Amino acid sequence: MQVHEPVFPPTSLFPSPSFKLATSAMDIESSSGPAQGGARAGGALARIWGRVKGVPVMAKDKAVEFATRVRKLGQDDPRRVIHSLKVGLALTLVSLVYYVRPFYDGYGISGIWAVVTVVVVFEFTVGATLSKGINRGCATLLAGALGIGSQYLACLFGKQGEAIVLASLVFLLGATATFTRFFPRIKARYDYGVLIFILTYSMVAISGYRVHELIQLAHQRLTTILIGGATCVFVAIFVCPVWAGEDLHRLIAGNIDKLADFLEAFGGEYFQCLDEINEKSKTDKTCLQRYKTVLTSKNIEESWANWARWEPAHGRFRYRHPWKQYLKIGALARQCAYQIATIHGYVCSDAQVPCAFKRIIEAPSMKVSSEASKALRTCASAIKQMAEPSCASLYVENAKSAVEELKAALGAAQLDDSVDLLEIVPAATVASVLIGIVDRVEEVCEEVIELAKMAHFKAPEKQQQQQMLHRGAVKPVVEGGGETVSVVVDVPALADRAECCTKTTEANSRAPRPDTDPPMK
Repeated sequence: MQVHEPVFPPTSLFPSPSFKLATSAMDIESSSGPAQGGARAGGALARIWGRVKGVPVMAKDKAVEFATRVRKLGQDDPRRVIHSLKVGLALTLVSLVYYVRPFYDGYGISGIWAVVTVVVVFEFTVGATLSKGINRGCATLLAGALGIGSQYLACLFGKQGEAIVLASLVFLLGATATFTRFFPRIKARYDYGVLIFILTYSMVAISGYRVHELIQLAHQRLTTILIGGATCVFVAIFVCPVWAGEDLHRLIAGNIDKLADFLEAFGGEYFQCLDEINEKSKTDKTCLQRYKTVLTSKNIEESWANWARWEPAHGRFRYRHPWKQYLKIGALARQCAYQIATIHGYVCSDAQVPCAFKRIIEAPSMKVSSEASKALRTCASAIKQMAEPSCASLYVENAKSAVEELKAALGAAQLDDSVDLLEIVPAATVASVLIGIVDRVEEVCEEVIELAKMAHFKAPEKQQQQQMLHRGAVKPVVEGGGETVSVVVDVPALADRAECCTKTTEANSRAPRPDTDPPMK
């Protein structure tokens, strides 16, 4: 009997345990997939809705920030707000050329040049407005005349040669005028006028080839430009004027004051040793940073000096005021500021200098910086008050004597064998630069004194009051009907008061003394 073994199906037909686990995981993932997708979609919608809800808050924050900036800009210089209103007023006035019918009938579409002139000519200061207005008016007049002359000259060559002559003249005058803009003097004062000349001449000369009423076109354009320029000048001068000369005057005085602030605070900051910093209060570091604005004020000074030359006499500033002298003082102040920057680098450095050496040069160095600071402060005050700097020379002489003391202290320190020269190099460099600063301060004082002479600054009031008190008369009354004795006392200076009082006492002792004190008249 044949026994058949049971036949089993292949194992590949039965799933393995790992296959069962994977299948169950896929079933679970497929069942939870819609839930997770819904959660992700809900999170995205929530984020979008959160951003939409935050738009009003963000817009409010931006509006508050913008308003804060506008307010700060207006508070820093309220003249900016006034200038904006002045420009609006000038635009409103020149727009009457369009709004009033008689003006429009006379000028037509050329009236828009009055509005364009106000937009491009009106500047923040009176000097800048006058500079642009006069440049634009003169350039337009000259270019218009040359354009008409060129047109009539070209007509002499017939219809075929007219275009060639006009093109040649435009090329010649345009190239020549452009080349003149490279001259420094013309670039500084007449660059805008040359630019307007090129533009106006090209427009008149080229348009004259097709336009027959060229003289009327040039007349309308010139008249409207003059109307716009005159409106700008009138509003700039008579409505809250901003004078470039006054700004330059205050800028130079402020720059000198900033240098004085550094020299005044320098000694207390630099000569504090490490063990003294915790005991003493630190100097206000802002005083040591203000000088940096002096280093970058050259362009502003030159621009304001150029515009100030165009301004008429106003206030304390007469006609032909010495504005160039301000530029000399500003240049010397910048040289002093560069040397101060060198000292400031050593003040902020971590170089360790022996406190013993610092104590040797401390007294003369602080005296030098103090006297130089007083000299600069006196010059700044004299410029602000437009008075003669009476005590500046005295402070400079004191600074020079302190320089000699500082040189002697440096020489004594070098002769000491216990001092390491490498360790004292930073402090010695500071001392040497400080000596050079005294020379710059002296030059600044000399130029300020020269400015006072050229601008006819007033004499100090204190000296005038003292001179009024330097002379007096004493008339004692002698009893018994005798002759009245008059004693005249001249006090040439405060230092001679004691001697003068002694002479007066001796003169009174010679007169007979009554029983009671005589009345004084």
